[in-house]
Amino acid sequence: MQEMIINNLTSPAILFFLLGIIAALVKSDLKLPTGLNESLSIYLLIAIGMKGGIELSEHSFRELIRPLVGTLSLGIIIPIITFAVCRRLGIDRKNATGIAATYGSVSIVTFGAALAFVEQANISYESYMNAFVVLLESPAIIVSLVILKLLESRSYKQEMVYRFSATSVYGPIIKEGLFGKSVFLMVGSLLVGLVGGDRALTIVKPLFIDLYPSVLVLFLLGMGLTAGNQLAAVRKYGIKLLALGIFLPPIYGFLGVVIGYYSGLSFGGTILLSVLAASASYIAAPAAMRASVPEANPAIYLGMALGLTFPFNLTIGMPLYYEMAKWFY
Repeated sequence: MQEMIINNLTSPAILFFLLGIIAALVKSDLKLPTGLNESLSIYLLIAIGMKGGIELSEHSFRELIRPLVGTLSLGIIIPIITFAVCRRLGIDRKNATGIAATYGSVSIVTFGAALAFVEQANISYESYMNAFVVLLESPAIIVSLVILKLLESRSYKQEMVYRFSATSVYGPIIKEGLFGKSVFLMVGSLLVGLVGGDRALTIVKPLFIDLYPSVLVLFLLGMGLTAGNQLAAVRKYGIKLLALGIFLPPIYGFLGVVIGYYSGLSFGGTILLSVLAASASYIAAPAAMRASVPEANPAIYLGMALGLTFPFNLTIGMPLYYEMAKWFY
């Protein structure tokens, strides 16, 4: 495992991420041009969505049903566990909802780094794993917000009003969960790849497949700058958040390994699913929380995701999940 961690830490993508963190900590004036991070995010969403759709077109639904059920179960189980743990630790409902949605959803960049990790280690995996990123984006957001709304409607009178206004309550939740820009773009790209199949591959390969590793390096530099700036926000809220940001990923990573194994995924596919389960969203979920639960403090859930969980998964997490998967194979 030590060799795997060293190889991971010395890969160009991770080194540039660490470079960004160092730049933020030493107060360097290094900045990426305005709008570049957004452009790179759009590129990554399209690249992963297109690749997932093209590869999904080569498989039958019967072959996918067990992994699909397992993946969707993660999107339901993880936010419920996270919300319960946060409430147990005394975190208020609104911020617990933000953390639950963030940790139940996924980090597209962490998954991209995981793809590079398994490919560098020459580990094969199911070609449709890219499509599962899309499946885990929305369910956790919706589940977290539904839990909050249910807890806010305890009295009979409130429940009657709640039922009466169900459409107005759940409409924005479902809209943000399914049609937020990151989910919409990834699902749309996946459908384009699914319909285009091999014909689309020849068109998108030069830009969205061949250049992907290089673009990821540039994006991780910017993410390192952002993560370094979020560390102080997490420390300000105490040891509880620090513990959650570090200890939740291995727990969910192991859960992803178990579900991946019993869903019939290969060794490589199980590693990728465990990384997805252990990751935390900093694009789709925070956007949904800002729209649906504005009272939740972004410095908490975004600071945990970017300042703690994201660096942990990129450096130690992926080799750790690799070792966990080896217990089953």
